[in-house]
Amino acid sequence: MEEGLYESRIDSLPLIHRGKVRDLYALGPDHLLIVTADRLSAFDVVLPQPVPGKGAVLTALTEFWMRRFSPRIPNHLAADQSLEPYLRPDELRQCAGRAAVVRKLRALPVEAVARGYLIGSGWKDYQATGSVCGIRLPPGLRLADKLPEPIFTPAFKAPKGEHDANITQAEVERLIGPQLAAQVREITLALYREAAEYAAQRGILIADTKFEFGVDEENRLYLIDEVLTPDSSRFWPAAAYRPGVSPPSFDKQYVRDYLETLDWNKRAPGPRLPPEVIAKTAEKYREALRLLTSG
Repeated sequence: MEEGLYESRIDSLPLIHRGKVRDLYALGPDHLLIVTADRLSAFDVVLPQPVPGKGAVLTALTEFWMRRFSPRIPNHLAADQSLEPYLRPDELRQCAGRAAVVRKLRALPVEAVARGYLIGSGWKDYQATGSVCGIRLPPGLRLADKLPEPIFTPAFKAPKGEHDANITQAEVERLIGPQLAAQVREITLALYREAAEYAAQRGILIADTKFEFGVDEENRLYLIDEVLTPDSSRFWPAAAYRPGVSPPSFDKQYVRDYLETLDWNKRAPGPRLPPEVIAKTAEKYREALRLLTSG
């Protein structure tokens, strides 16, 4: 198995931030370089081993969806993706297939989550209250049931070290203003519906996903960060879907399920994964990319 890139080292550019998966570098006054590493996080903890090829899958899928959605909403990808003038040969090799030059924008403090199925924290909320993010749902729904209509269930992007918190549409309006809040909700549901219809034709159910948005100096909305990847979405194989049980997936739920079998308190440092779990996870990511983008 190839080694994978756990952490990029681009000395030619100033490092701005190293996130759970992405490393951000300053690239002149108006742009950033995003390098998507092969790190994997689970339960908000970055695990100690990379999943080889994962960063390239996330990069390719994000670019695929951003290009597809560009008639609906602009995105942060710069027209010129050339890195040769800025980086050394060894740095260019690190970036191969996993880097993007993006426009600097002001990121909104809201994760825009769309749900088409009842799973995860939405299922827990529903069991406790009959609602998800203040949205009342019909009684008697089962785990993994398809919802009557997709719903917008935003979350507040918490400071580093804290968990994101589900919020209501009214709270989104207080954070970013009523007009922008309405725009975010509308485009989130529109993108989810388009993606879900497309993916279903290729044997994948998109149970839920999160989008992130930014604005420019004129408050124009842009699609940013990652889009409809196995890290930001739940992808289920349609052939194996059964309401009432948690379906198998193409995303990192496979790793979460393994970690749940360990005596681990879900705090850093994370446990090491067996080689077979890493290999199976890499295989699931590659299969999602193949199904969604081939042909």
